[in-house]
Amino acid sequence: MAGRHRSDELAKSPFGRSQEPAAATARRRRSPWPSVRTYMGAAIILIWGLAPFYWMVITAFRDVDHTFDTTPWPTYVTLDNFRDALATDKGNDFLGAIGNSLIIGAATTAVAMMLGIFTAYALARIEFRGKYVVTGIILAASMFPGVALVTPLFQLFGDIGWIGHYQALIIPNISFVLPLTIYTLTSFLGDLPWELEEAARVDGASRGQAFRKVILPLAAPALFTTAILAFIATWNEYMLANMLSTRATEPVTVAIARFEGPDSFSQPYTAVMAAGTLVTIPLVIMVLLFQRRIVSGLTAGGVKS
Repeated sequence: MAGRHRSDELAKSPFGRSQEPAAATARRRRSPWPSVRTYMGAAIILIWGLAPFYWMVITAFRDVDHTFDTTPWPTYVTLDNFRDALATDKGNDFLGAIGNSLIIGAATTAVAMMLGIFTAYALARIEFRGKYVVTGIILAASMFPGVALVTPLFQLFGDIGWIGHYQALIIPNISFVLPLTIYTLTSFLGDLPWELEEAARVDGASRGQAFRKVILPLAAPALFTTAILAFIATWNEYMLANMLSTRATEPVTVAIARFEGPDSFSQPYTAVMAAGTLVTIPLVIMVLLFQRRIVSGLTAGGVKS
């Protein structure tokens, strides 16, 4: 009894309280493995994601005579590959394809955002009959394989004379990015406090005014994030664009795939890598510049206050 009473007094004493946390802290400091595992995992993911991009940039600056050199750092550096990618003497029109991609991406993103924000608001803030049926249809549309649509769309747009026109490329892309837009915005709008909208309605604002003056400003991070993701998805689309475009309307993905070498037996690998670098670097810079907004937009609807 006396020994247990003494140990209790020691645990209650300032020395006992100060020694236990100090020992626990020392043990935590002597165990760096959790941090090491975290950094190792992040490094593996980083290398796995950036290694192809790094090799593409290295090859883009490498002389064509040393295309298959395996040196992992820049060697035989030249800018001729970028001149070949931008040249038009071999039937390539890379700058025109960039303009086509900008037109298609901007139009697709604008229409998808306009339709997506209204649909997301209705699904998140308004109760109506068949609400979950609509949600299920949107989910089913997002899961439908795009390759199954190539033949029907080619037949349809061929019958109405749309092959080679921008609308034949914009409308399918809208159907692909719209489910992503709706689900991202629905998740965000559903977590916004109802009191803000109700307060605006009490002050005399209509539902449309409350949506425009209260909901839209609060949803700006999610709108920005969704617009970037929709634009990138449209920019990278290749399968349908390859079937539904012509030389006058083809985007960059199709233009790069059609690059021609000096003869029919040579593939312009370095020129293709240079064109890929020109296409990819602006997207990487855009994501790096706006990464805070992208992360805040993706995570804003994930935690309820």
